[in-house]
Amino acid sequence: MSGVGRTRVAAYALCQDEVGRVLLCHLAPSVGVGDLWTLPGGGIDFGEAPGDAVIRELTEETGLTGRLGQLLDVGDRLFGADATGDRLHAIRIVYQVDDLQGALTSERDGTTDACRWVTREEASRMPLVEFARRALRLRGSDA
Repeated sequence: MSGVGRTRVAAYALCQDEVGRVLLCHLAPSVGVGDLWTLPGGGIDFGEAPGDAVIRELTEETGLTGRLGQLLDVGDRLFGADATGDRLHAIRIVYQVDDLQGALTSERDGTTDACRWVTREEASRMPLVEFARRALRLRGSDA
């Protein structure tokens, strides 16, 4: 195999509103993974604490800010070779984020193109990335 392996560490937010809806973001077509929804979040910058990264990413993708809550899950997945032959080891850290403030807005020209609050029932019928579905199950959802 001529490609190399790389690791991407990312932090994601599981947010619930006062009526129990969860916040999801739609992955933009430029990401190239199809019509999928995910938790708000993304890559951790060099030297950045995971908790700081999740709040930064939440704000970038949704316009909201919040208070870092408990660590919910750490998971990983190996992805096969892409068009360049490179493989990816994705490590995902999921936090509960509470006390949300701000106005919900969608990211422009980013990795997501829409965000919205959905009921757990709606989430169970949506095309979710695997780790988002797992995080919702860990928090008592049937997604």
